[in-house]
Amino acid sequence: MATPNPENVVFNVPNQLTAARLALSIAVFVLIPLQFYLPALIVFAIAAGTDWVDGWWARKYKQVTKLGRVFDPFVDKILICGTFIFLAAEKDSGIYAWMAVVVMGREMLVTVLRTMVEQGGGDFSAKMAGKLKMVFQCLAVGASLVVLMYGQGGSKVSAAENGWLYWTLHLSAWLAVISTVYSGLEYVFLAAKTLRK
Repeated sequence: MATPNPENVVFNVPNQLTAARLALSIAVFVLIPLQFYLPALIVFAIAAGTDWVDGWWARKYKQVTKLGRVFDPFVDKILICGTFIFLAAEKDSGIYAWMAVVVMGREMLVTVLRTMVEQGGGDFSAKMAGKLKMVFQCLAVGASLVVLMYGQGGSKVSAAENGWLYWTLHLSAWLAVISTVYSGLEYVFLAAKTLRK
């Protein structure tokens, strides 16, 4: 009996983790409007962590699949874009609607470029700027949820903590935006160079 090609296996461990991340993303989207910010933060952290785990597992155990190459980045986009959108709808989250638009626009653009390049046989794998962008976006989400937790029920914190939270939130949010734009431009130039060839 012929052994199935690992690339064609559908529900291996990395893809199971990705499916779990999709379910966790939906949980985050439910928790934020209900103002359960601490549970949302915990679930988001677990979801973001599975992104690293499934990639590591797929490479280590040679379980990279055709489905995984599409499913994994799709779920990443759902998690990040969706969370930014829901946070933008929360008052005093420090995440503004235009930031969510920038994040979502970049992800849509890169998806289109990836399709064009890979259809032409080119390589459009993740670059370091894209990975750093994901880190800054996750930090911004975490900082926003912590600020929302502190502000819940009109609770007050010391001026020092307020200042620390304020600057952490706004610095991480701006780093997320800047890295999102920068990595998007990097992919645009890469796609232009590849398509010219």
